[in-house]
Amino acid sequence: MGLDSTGRAHWEGDLTGGSGTTTLDSGAAGPMQVSWKARSEAHDGFTSPEELIAAAHAACYCMAFSGRLGKAGGSNIVIDAVATATFVPGEGITAMTLTVRGSAGGVGEEEFLSLAEDAKENCPVSQALAGNVPITLDAAVA
Repeated sequence: MGLDSTGRAHWEGDLTGGSGTTTLDSGAAGPMQVSWKARSEAHDGFTSPEELIAAAHAACYCMAFSGRLGKAGGSNIVIDAVATATFVPGEGITAMTLTVRGSAGGVGEEEFLSLAEDAKENCPVSQALAGNVPITLDAAVA
């Protein structure tokens, strides 16, 4: 059986002048303030849907990559991932970039990079974005 994960949002005002909050039913974060300005100009303490998607992508990627490194016999696995979603008003999310640095004892650089690419292609968030948003990966052994 699957697990449902729920986020909520409340908004007041028009698109450009309004603002709102978003919360996670898990209680792990929130309420977080959201606004149009955070999407199109500067975050200034507010978040945006794109920043939340980027955070979800970074976390999902780390899980997928660590699983692959573990199955390959890696030990002392450490992964740092940064996901950046590019939003262009009127176009939407136009790109997602994953920058990954990490290490895993017993896994050589070539295998590390191959597993990094496989995780990029197959983590659930990457799959949700596939065909809609180009995803680039910059991976290296730390």
